[in-house]
Amino acid sequence: MYAIVEIQGQQFKAEAGKFLYVHYLGDATKEGDTLTFDRVLLADADGTVKVGAPTVEGASVVCEVLTPLVKGDKVIVFKKKRRKGYRRKNGHRQFFSKVLIKEVNA
Repeated sequence: MYAIVEIQGQQFKAEAGKFLYVHYLGDATKEGDTLTFDRVLLADADGTVKVGAPTVEGASVVCEVLTPLVKGDKVIVFKKKRRKGYRRKNGHRQFFSKVLIKEVNA
């Protein structure tokens, strides 16, 4: 059983027992908190597929927050204009939250 769920504007495939790295959920979440996401766009229960318009009624995904703040890999942003002496180097690390999918209710 799996579901396509929308978490903070992004779509994820959620299966019970799997880990997800979602965008940082905020300071309100702590390690061990249980979250329920009910914006389920598609649910599959043993071959029976339910497609929402826009969401599936009564479906939800229950998650546990394992690590509320994880830093992603550094992305280097380098800008240059040739023959002008213009060079800028900047780095960025996105914040994520690591969650464990406990169950998918469809």
